[in-house]
Parts: sequence; structure tokens; C-alpha cells
Amino acid sequence: MEDINMAAGASNAHDDDDDDHDNYIREQERLLPIANVGRIMKQILPPNTKISKEAKETMQDCVSEFISFVTCEASEKCRKERRKTVNGDDVCWALETLGFDEYAGPMKRYLHRYREHDQADHRANQEKG
Repeated sequence: MEDINMAAGASNAHDDDDDDHDNYIREQERLLPIANVGRIMKQILPPNTKISKEAKETMQDCVSEFISFVTCEASEKCRKERRKTVNGDDVCWALETLGFDEYAGPMKRYLHRYREHDQADHRANQEKG
């Protein structure tokens, strides 16, 4: 009987390892790639400034959490309106709703420029075809 309990305990330990691995994979999928975070951080810093791994990982976690927070609010708006697609206007609305007005304005301007550029590309492609 003791052997069976020990085997069951070993099995549970293995299952715990699998759960930890699965949680790690899910966590990595949730985070922005650390190389991208590091590149963005370097753009704002003086040349030759070093950034520690800890600083990059902290920023990676913060920006990923911020994106999730805003996206969740935008998604909830879409769910209430019975829509399945979150669009740029929903993200801008979520930023404002969550009190990030300083980000909403620049995001709206970017979205407007993006749409103008996208429409110009679409017209140019239609003229070619």
C-alpha cells in the first residue's frame, strides 16, 4: 500500500510540473516579446545606455498588463453591443473610459492617419487592377 501512495505522490508531482510548464507557456503567450520591449525602451534613452534584464522584464509585464486591461474593457463594450470584433474606436473608447485620456487623443490621431493611409493604398490598388 505504501508503494502505491508513493507512486501516486510521484504522479502528482509530475502533474504539478506539467501545470507549472503550462502556466509558464500561457504567461509567455500573454507577454509582448522582450526583444521588442527592449527596442522600444532603447529608442527613448540616450545612446549607449544599458538596460538590465530585470528592467526589461518589469516593463514587459507592465505593458502587457496595460494592453490586457484596455483590451478587456474594449471587449466588454463589444460584448454588450453584441459585436465580435474589437476595432480601433473601441480601444480609444476604453482608454478614455479607464481614465487614460492622455493616451486616447494621440491614439485617435494615429487611427485617423492610419485609416487615411489605408484608404489611399486601397484606391491606388484599385487603379492598378
